[in-house]
Amino acid sequence: MAGGKLTARSAATTKPGTHGDGAGLYLVVSPSGGRKWVYRFTWQGKIRMMGLGSADVVSLAEARGLRDEARRLLASGSNPIEARREQERAEAGKPTFGAMADAFIDNKGAEWRNAKHRAQWTMTLREYCGAIRSRPVDEIDTEAVLSVLQPLWLEKPETASRLRGRIEAVLDAARARGHIPRNEANPARWRGHLDKLLPKRQKLTRGHHAAMPYAEVPGFVASLRERDALAAMALEFCILTATRTGEVLGARWSEIDMAGKVWTVPAERTKPGRPHRIPLAGRAMSILEKLAEGKTAEFVFPGQRAGKPLSNMAMEMVLRRMKIEGVTVHGFRSAFRDWAGNETRFPREVAEAALSHVIGDKAEQAYRRGDALEKRRALMDAWASYCEPPASNVIKMRKSGGGSAV
Repeated sequence: MAGGKLTARSAATTKPGTHGDGAGLYLVVSPSGGRKWVYRFTWQGKIRMMGLGSADVVSLAEARGLRDEARRLLASGSNPIEARREQERAEAGKPTFGAMADAFIDNKGAEWRNAKHRAQWTMTLREYCGAIRSRPVDEIDTEAVLSVLQPLWLEKPETASRLRGRIEAVLDAARARGHIPRNEANPARWRGHLDKLLPKRQKLTRGHHAAMPYAEVPGFVASLRERDALAAMALEFCILTATRTGEVLGARWSEIDMAGKVWTVPAERTKPGRPHRIPLAGRAMSILEKLAEGKTAEFVFPGQRAGKPLSNMAMEMVLRRMKIEGVTVHGFRSAFRDWAGNETRFPREVAEAALSHVIGDKAEQAYRRGDALEKRRALMDAWASYCEPPASNVIKMRKSGGGSAV
């Protein structure tokens, strides 16, 4: 956009106030005479303001060029403010936590026992650490570590404990490379630090994830559909596909085959460390089709921050807001397994494959190379039909769940 409402002369002499040039570019003149350029844009439904520099230094033509570049980033699905911060960090030579984590895996991966081990490191440091991956590694403090661990600590104690150790290893590697001062203690260390802030493993509740009885799932889904929220759609999609929280929140459009009605979770994002193909029933496809209409990012369920998915707690917060007690998101996998075992004649192996569970010893696994996709498609279609709310106008939900996972 070459032209606009302002001219070089008017930009230099205009009175205090906010003066628009067009396409989101504004000249803000303070009562004291200070002048600065601002780009105003909308990001995920919110008005954002991006400073483009002082008008005493940046000319009108340069401000328009910066505005146009920001608009191109916005059109490509990127938040121009975040993109500028990333560039500043790169120019300052400070690696982000995400860059250090990826480098650590590349450097140390050769010594790990198998590909599954590497895939687990990759998945946890990418999916669970999404909120801190873009931060400079030397800015990762105790609060940042706790923000990652606390949502998992009670629900997934084993995973959380391993993740803590992996974060600690990445930060130690960053210190060894000189990116963190050597006199600073590791904020992810356990002894004498996080053990004072988080409950010890032996005191955590062990056992199965609290699950909603499968007979209550259709009524719950009906109540869920009354909530016009992305997290509610993510939770319903999670229930229909019987997948894990991290797999759903990390889902990317590149993993979805809309024509074939298949979602393929890559090995690095699955707990077993191998690809998992998931046949998509009609309602799951409807959710994807609705989301595809407004697709602006690579993630199926995008978060508030540019280039990030919904937070790990998003679906759990839906349960809390609905006052559904004694139930976890992971527990819906148990409800699915109970239903499949009690109410259907599908073979155990098909139900376990739908949950991406490893069946049998290594010899048996070697012979079972297929994933029974079409058999599982029939199973997931049946589950989706079962989850469909009853055709009544009023559906009562009790406020406390129960039952144990299998």
